[in-house]
Amino acid sequence: MMGATHKTERSRRQFLKVTGQVAAGSALLAAMAPGIHAGEDNTVRLALVGCGGRGAGAAANAMATKAAPVRLVAMADVFEDRLQRAYDGLIQAASAPRMQGSADSWVMGYQAGQVDVPPERRFLGFDAYRKAMECLRPGDVVILTTPVAFRWVHFRHAIEKGINVFMEKPVVVDGPSTRRMLDLAEQSQRKGLKVGVGLMCRHCKARHELLERIHSGQIGDLITFRTYRQQGPAGFTGPNQSGLNELLWQVRNYLSFMWASGGLFQDYVAHNVDECCWMKGSWPVRVQGSGGRCFRGDCVDQNYDHYDVEYTFADGAKLFLYARSVAGCRGEFASYAHGSKGCAVISTNMHTPAKCRIYEGQDFARERLKWAFPQPEPNPYQLEWDALIEAIRDDKPFNEAKRGTEAGLVTAMARRAVHTGQVVTYEEMLNCEEEFARDVDALTMDSPAPVQAGPDGVYPGPQPGRLKDREY
Repeated sequence: MMGATHKTERSRRQFLKVTGQVAAGSALLAAMAPGIHAGEDNTVRLALVGCGGRGAGAAANAMATKAAPVRLVAMADVFEDRLQRAYDGLIQAASAPRMQGSADSWVMGYQAGQVDVPPERRFLGFDAYRKAMECLRPGDVVILTTPVAFRWVHFRHAIEKGINVFMEKPVVVDGPSTRRMLDLAEQSQRKGLKVGVGLMCRHCKARHELLERIHSGQIGDLITFRTYRQQGPAGFTGPNQSGLNELLWQVRNYLSFMWASGGLFQDYVAHNVDECCWMKGSWPVRVQGSGGRCFRGDCVDQNYDHYDVEYTFADGAKLFLYARSVAGCRGEFASYAHGSKGCAVISTNMHTPAKCRIYEGQDFARERLKWAFPQPEPNPYQLEWDALIEAIRDDKPFNEAKRGTEAGLVTAMARRAVHTGQVVTYEEMLNCEEEFARDVDALTMDSPAPVQAGPDGVYPGPQPGRLKDREY
C-alpha cells in the first residue's frame, strides 16, 4: 500500500510538472482543463481551515494560479454562518469577481467548478480541521487562516498527514508558541513539505527590485527605518451580548483578545515590521517602546489604541514603528528607509501597490527622485500562491515557516516591551515562558475561555512598570 501511494504521488508530481510547463508556454492547459479537473490524481486539492475574509481570499488566489490545476474540496470553521458566507462568496465571485477594497479581499480568476465542497465536506467545530484534512492526500494543500492561537495545532496535524501548508500571518503570539513553531518548521523541512506564510510583501516585484538596489549601496549605509500604521479604531469590542458562550464570542472577536491573536498590534503591523527587517537583512536584537489606551468608552477588550516602538539592530541601526487606531487622527500606512546617501519608500499606502522609490537626500523631494518601480505592479497575494504551487509542481524546496515564525517573534517582542515597560531582547522573547493560551489544542465548543473579565466586566490589560514579567 505504501509503495502504491509513493508511485501515485510520484506520477502526480510528474504530471503537474508537465502541465505547469504547458500552462506557462501555451493555451493547451485550458483545453485540457475539463479532463484534468475530473481526474483525482492530477489536481492539487485544497482544504480551507478558517473561513473568514482572508481565508476566502487565499482560496481564491490558490484556485486562480496557472501553475497547476487546483480545486477546493473541504472547508472548516467553528461558525456555520461564516463558512456558508465564504462558500457562497466563492461561488458568486467565480462569475462576478470582487475587486473592492484592498487586494487581500479580492476574489477572482477561477471557475465555479473549482469550488467542489458539498455539504458533507463542510465541517464545524474545534476538531473540524482534522476532518477537512482527511479529504486531502499527502502532497495536497491545507490553508490555515484561523486566529493565530490555533496555528501550531493545525500545522502539527498537517505535518503528521504529509500535507503542504499555506498559513496566514502571524503564526505565533508568545515565546512558547514560537518555540513550538520553530520545532514544527524543522519537522516540515525534514519531510520535504512546501510551506507558504502569508507575508506576501516578500513576493512583491517592486520590493524585490528595491531590495537589490538598497543592498547594492544605492542609498548608502542603512541608518534608520520608519514604518506607520495609523488608522481608525479596530479590534475594540463592547460586552458580550451576542448569545454566544464566552469562548466562541472571544474567537469571533479574536483581535480583541491576546490569547487568540496577540492583540490588534500583532496582527496589524506584521507586514510593516517584516518588510523593514527584510530590507535591513537582519532581525533587531532589542526593542523598547510605549503605548496606552486613550479612549475606551464601553469597550472591554485588551487592546491599546497606540504604540510607539524603537527597535535596534546589531549594528546600531534603528527601526521606528508608529501604530495608532484612533478616530479623527492623521492616517498613514507606509514604510521608509534612510541611508547615508539617500532614502527609499518601501511601501506607499497599504501593502500593494508598493510604489517603491529611491531619492537623493532625506526629504523625499519629487525633484530628487532617482528611481521608481514602473506601474502597475503584479498582485503579491497572487504571486505568493504562484510560487507555492510551482514548488509543489516542480518538487523544489519551498518553506517559509521558520522565517514567518521569526517575523512573528520580532513583532511580539515589541508588543511585550510596550506592555511591560521594559527593554526586551530577541533572545528574551524567544525564551519567555508566558503563554497566553495553554492547552489550546484541547478546546471544545463548551470549554471555558482562556481569559475572563474582571468584576467590572473589563478584560485584564497591560500595566507597564507594575507587571514586568507578564503582559496582563
